[in-house]
Amino acid sequence: MKKVIAMMSGVGLSLVLVSAATASSFEDSMSRCLSKNANTRDSAVVMLDCNADAGKLSGCKVVSESAPGKGFDKAALCVADVLPIGSRTGQVKVPLRFPGGG
Repeated sequence: MKKVIAMMSGVGLSLVLVSAATASSFEDSMSRCLSKNANTRDSAVVMLDCNADAGKLSGCKVVSESAPGKGFDKAALCVADVLPIGSRTGQVKVPLRFPGGG
């Protein structure tokens, strides 16, 4: 499931490099979010609009999704809870790509 989610090329969002342990934990969280909410074989792109502060995202809302009704909106919101964002603050757009095939 390691390649389940390829994500974050993004408009105005800079991410910090995280340690291997943190990256592994984050990847596990992403896999759980996807498995819990959507079919890992399907693909989708979800755009979130969030508030960034103190290294975390809050108040995220789905502004677009390529596969409505398939659970990717919930998976994206779940991922946003654990997404490392570094020192970025203010309103940010967060594109999440779920490539499927897992």
